[in-house]
Amino acid sequence: MEKRSGDADMVKRQSRTALSASLALILSTGVAVSQDGPILFTNVDVFDGVNETLMEDVNVVVTDNLITQISSDDIAVAGGQVIDGGGRTLMPGLSDTHAHITWTTLPQSAFLTALPEYNAIHSAVDAENMLMRGFTSVRDMGGASFGLKQAIDQGLVPGPRIYPSGGPLSQTAGHGDFRFPNQTHPRFGGDLPPLYKSGDGYLTDGVPQVLAAARENLRHGASQIKLMAGGGYSSPADPLLGNQFTFDEIKAAVDTAADWGTYVTIHAYHKESINRAIDAGVKDIGHGQLLDKETLQRMADEGVFLSTQPFTVCSEPQLSDFSNAKLAIVCEGTAKVYQWAKEIPELKVTYGTDLFFVPSEVAEEQAKQMERLLDWFEPVEILRMATSNAGELFAMSGDMRNPYLEGTLGLVAEGNYADLLLVEGNPLEDLGAVTDSDNIKIIMKDGVIYKNTLE
Repeated sequence: MEKRSGDADMVKRQSRTALSASLALILSTGVAVSQDGPILFTNVDVFDGVNETLMEDVNVVVTDNLITQISSDDIAVAGGQVIDGGGRTLMPGLSDTHAHITWTTLPQSAFLTALPEYNAIHSAVDAENMLMRGFTSVRDMGGASFGLKQAIDQGLVPGPRIYPSGGPLSQTAGHGDFRFPNQTHPRFGGDLPPLYKSGDGYLTDGVPQVLAAARENLRHGASQIKLMAGGGYSSPADPLLGNQFTFDEIKAAVDTAADWGTYVTIHAYHKESINRAIDAGVKDIGHGQLLDKETLQRMADEGVFLSTQPFTVCSEPQLSDFSNAKLAIVCEGTAKVYQWAKEIPELKVTYGTDLFFVPSEVAEEQAKQMERLLDWFEPVEILRMATSNAGELFAMSGDMRNPYLEGTLGLVAEGNYADLLLVEGNPLEDLGAVTDSDNIKIIMKDGVIYKNTLE
C-alpha cells in the first residue's frame, strides 16, 4: 500500500522522533536506536509467517518502518545500520488477538476503586512488558485503551500496536454486567458505576442503546466492536450457556460497524449463541470452546474467524467457586474444539490469551501459553495463529478503521511493516525459540529496535 501523505506523514515523523528520544530514557537494555538510514539484517533464516520451511541465508532491509528488500544476494546500504544475524531466525512479531491491555495485571480492586491516573500508568507498564515479550500487536477486547494506544503511537511510551474495541457492550445481567448486588440499575434509580463512566463497558438493552454504544466506541477510534453475546465464567450473575442479546440487537451492532467499514467480534462459548451471532453477520468468535464441529465447519465456509484461547487450566485462584465451576466446563471443551479445528484446515484460527487481573508471573506466560497447543498442532500452525492469521483478522477493520495502513502485519515480505523478531534457533522445530524470552535477541516494531542483546 502507498504511504500516507501530508499531515499524517508529518505526525508520523514527529512521533518517531519523540520515540527515539524517549527510548533513551525509558529502556534499560542499552539498545542503539538508529533512524539515520536503513537497517540491514544479514545472514538470517526467515520464517515469513506462512510457509512450513525457512528461507535460508538471506538478507533483509528495513527502511523507515517497512521491509523494503529480501534477497539471497549481497546487499549494501548507505549510511545505515548492519546487523549480522549469525544464522538466527527472523520472523514476524507476535500478535495476541484477545488481550485486555489496560487490565492485564491490574488488581481488580484497583480497577474498581483506584484513581484513573494510577490505572493508566499501570497499563503503560503492562504495555511495555507485552512488547518486550515479543508481542508487537494486540487486539484489545475490552477496556478503555484509546488513550494508551495514542500514547504508544505517538512514541510517549513503548508498547505494541493496539487494535482497540473500547468498552464491550453487554445486556443487563450479561457477561459485562459487573455491578455489585447492592447496586441498582441506573435505569431504575441507581448511580452509574465507575466501570461504565470510564468507558470500560456499556450496559445496553434494545437496539437504540446498542447503536449508541457502538457508535460511541467508533467515535473514540474503535477498530472493531465487541459484544457479549453469551454467558461467561468470570461474570457473577449469568449462566454460562445463556444466550445474550437478541438477533436484532446483534444485527444493529453489525450494521453500524459495517457503516464504518469494520466488523463485530463476540464473547461467546456455545453453539446457540454463536450461530445466532453468525446469522446476524458477526465475523469473529472470541472464544468458542463449547462449539460443535458443524458450527466450526460453517465458520470456515463463511469466512468467520475463531479467535480462541488455550484454556487448559481449569481453576483460577482469583475466581469464586461459582465462576470456577463454569470455567471447568469451558476448560473441558477446549481440547475438543482444537481437535476439530485441526481437522478443518480452512478454518482461520488466531492466538489469544484473554489475560486480565492476573499476577505478573501469569502475564509473563503470554507467549509460553502457545506451548499448550502442541497437543494438537505443529509449531508452524501455532505460529501462523499468532502472525499471519492475526494479520488477516486485523485487516478486517478496513481502510476506515484500521489504524495501520502503511503495510501488512504478520508477514515478512517486501512492503510489509517491519515488526520483527530475531530469535535463537528454529521456531518451526522448537517453539521455545519464541516462548522463552531469552531466545528473542532483537525486537523491532515499526522499524524501531526496542531490544537488542547482540550488542
